[in-house]
Amino acid sequence: MNKFLFVIIFFLLSISISAQVPAGYKPVKDTAAFKQQMQAQSKLVNTIESDFTQEKYLSVMSEKIITKGHFLFKKVNMLRWEYTDPLKYLIAINKDKMFIKDNGKVSKYDINSNKMFKSINEMMVNTVQGNLLNNKDYKAKYYENEKFYLLELSPLQKGAKDFLKVIQLYIDKKDYAVVKVKMIEPSDDYTMIDFSNRKTNQPIGDEKFIVK
Repeated sequence: MNKFLFVIIFFLLSISISAQVPAGYKPVKDTAAFKQQMQAQSKLVNTIESDFTQEKYLSVMSEKIITKGHFLFKKVNMLRWEYTDPLKYLIAINKDKMFIKDNGKVSKYDINSNKMFKSINEMMVNTVQGNLLNNKDYKAKYYENEKFYLLELSPLQKGAKDFLKVIQLYIDKKDYAVVKVKMIEPSDDYTMIDFSNRKTNQPIGDEKFIVK
């Protein structure tokens, strides 16, 4: 269980970003139009398959921690997050069930029976689909450059603010896909995840989201 929490922190809670807007970005003038288009595009996406590279920066370590893996998403509420290098670790969500595979051992959990699991599930799904735009638990700022929109989300709830300063979502202007997620802790340690080789609306069997 400790290792599971460690990986979840990698993915969600320890992705930290400095509050400073990256050079070359400017505020989005028509945020209502952006939100409308983002939501419209997310409704068209039924499946996502992608590789990812995760970079973790800790101020107490001299080198960044780099991990790689493969990601699957399928409506409604199915996720498969698999680390393949250098560690092998798998988290799969199938509606109200969560599977964790570590060193060949599979554990199964009921998401609805655990507030932490439920919160993690909602955050993961909404982040992938870019559905955090109207979440009242976050204050949103919108920026853009020639290629990307940059959505900055600052938590408003005290519990979240204790471990998370801001989430940054980098969104491709071509198809409104989330191509990078970066989260910053109050300490300015961060985790950044880059998605690559993304495929959308390709057939993905339900069996991919059941771990044995």
